[in-house]
Amino acid sequence: MTDNHTGPHRPTGRAAGALSRVRTLPPWSLLAAGALLGGLAGGAYGVLTPPTYTATSYVIAVPTAKSDPASALGFAQAYGRVATQLAVLGDAQVWAGVPMTTLQQSVQSATSPDAPMVAVSATSSRPDLAADMANAVSRSLTRHANDTKSSTHVELLQFSRAVKPAAASSASTSVTGLVGVAAGGLLGGLALLVRPRRATDDGTRAASVPSPAVAADAHGQL
Repeated sequence: MTDNHTGPHRPTGRAAGALSRVRTLPPWSLLAAGALLGGLAGGAYGVLTPPTYTATSYVIAVPTAKSDPASALGFAQAYGRVATQLAVLGDAQVWAGVPMTTLQQSVQSATSPDAPMVAVSATSSRPDLAADMANAVSRSLTRHANDTKSSTHVELLQFSRAVKPAAASSASTSVTGLVGVAAGGLLGGLALLVRPRRATDDGTRAASVPSPAVAADAHGQL
């Protein structure tokens, strides 16, 4: 009966050479390589991704003689929730000149718990289109709200029109590059923690040599 037990598998050939080179790299090289690759990837993302612009329009809820400020605040919260619904966007798409899906993906609304105001923001790769979409949704929301003014006793008025943004709201190339450097350095540090440790020249531990036995133990008592 033969013994099929074999020792642990050891890399040979090219694999062993590559592993040896990895072991001999200085510790800082992995950090530097990770930071460099991350910076290049982040910079490329910033260059290849087109900038986006955000424009915001504001409308305010005003109580009529038969209402009070608390009611106006409550209706402003409700109007903020329906600003991106199909009924409002259906009219806005005609004024903005864009499909319904574009408005659904690009327009967001926000309200304040302290003021009866609704902010309508639109994002686009074109600054003029961002302003047009925000103003179109605000206009449509105001019209729909004022159609029921006689029953709600709250009037919705345009507080501030959206203007063409002068600067992009997306991250710049320098920012994405710095983020890439940080992420790459972190990955390089993790690789440094798990990389193979250096071993002895022959790849094995030096065998321990037993101490000489006492002559009396080897040959017996005289």
